[in-house]
Amino acid sequence: MAMSMIQRRQDAERQRIEAYQASLRRVSAMPRPAPDFERAIEEAHRGFGMAVRDGRLWRPKLKTRDPARLRLAAARHLFALYPVPAALEAIWLDGSGLDAGEIKLRKTWYIVAAGGNSLYKAGANAWLSRKEVHCFLNVAGDVGFDEAFWFAIARSYTEDCGLAARLARTKIVRTPRGDLAFWREVVRFFCEHPASKEEIDDLSDYIAAMHRRDKAYSLKGRTLASLNRQMSVWHRDLAAIERIEAMRRRAAARAQPVAGEPAQNNAWAGSRLQDWEWAPPPKEAKAHGEWFSIRQLKTAEDLVAESRAMHHCVSSYATKCIASYASIWALRRKALGKIERLLTIELDPQHRAVQVRGFGNRLATPDERKILERWAKAKGVTLRD
Repeated sequence: MAMSMIQRRQDAERQRIEAYQASLRRVSAMPRPAPDFERAIEEAHRGFGMAVRDGRLWRPKLKTRDPARLRLAAARHLFALYPVPAALEAIWLDGSGLDAGEIKLRKTWYIVAAGGNSLYKAGANAWLSRKEVHCFLNVAGDVGFDEAFWFAIARSYTEDCGLAARLARTKIVRTPRGDLAFWREVVRFFCEHPASKEEIDDLSDYIAAMHRRDKAYSLKGRTLASLNRQMSVWHRDLAAIERIEAMRRRAAARAQPVAGEPAQNNAWAGSRLQDWEWAPPPKEAKAHGEWFSIRQLKTAEDLVAESRAMHHCVSSYATKCIASYASIWALRRKALGKIERLLTIELDPQHRAVQVRGFGNRLATPDERKILERWAKAKGVTLRD
């Protein structure tokens, strides 16, 4: 008896399933590669001749295959006689965003401290006092090198550990070490005039701009109130200057075709992270067709427009963006045919969120924070608490 069309389709589907299951039974799992201990020892020892133990005698009992963790374990074997804080060990795990000189400096500090020698005499005295070196080596918690460095400096000016820890989470920790003397005075100022982390970050932008303009700029005789007034004037000046500059660029772009010159691409390279979009499920959406996007701003006009619309100073970050020291991102919400600006985000070269601000420098709302967390998980971005 001839089979119907439906029976033939069902029979063909069964045959495909049986063939697929047979192929799965024939496939064998690929063996996992063994941890590369020799490479870890070589990377840890490279550039440093002195070791307290012979690398050939290393017999690690490690299951991890992570090269960074293996490198740290190798460094401990080669150089460590005493435990050191996580701030010094971090360089063996990740040195991205640091130049070769800074990487060598941090590894040298680790080797000196882990070997039980004087970090102060080994070169730290160029930046830190004996008291600050002691504080740096005894900082508690999982903090980075720069955070521990500035926490130690702040503790030399205040007995309040909470205030020192707050200062160690501000933008001050990312200032160049060549301007250490100036930023020491800034830390001293905020130890004498405590403020929130957000206010310190905002004032640090203003103070840095004033210092770039005039190397003799000083905080002596100033107060928080006077600094905030001066910062407000600076913001207004920035907005006016940037509006004029944006109009000049637009006029120059319109004039190029007339002169027979090719149009120039004014976008800088920016971060390698891709833009992101997300539409919440219909049950979660607060409006029909709700949609969110986070897009990188890579032109001066985009930065100026964001600064003007959001009433903050993100346009002053163009130099950092062009030099790849930072990237600026904008969170938008589209619903009912309208696009709403929500937040502006600054990321550092390691894709860590430095600051997140809304209109008038307000902080992110809980709902906006959830959107940011979804983006961070999808793109590997680190958000600060």
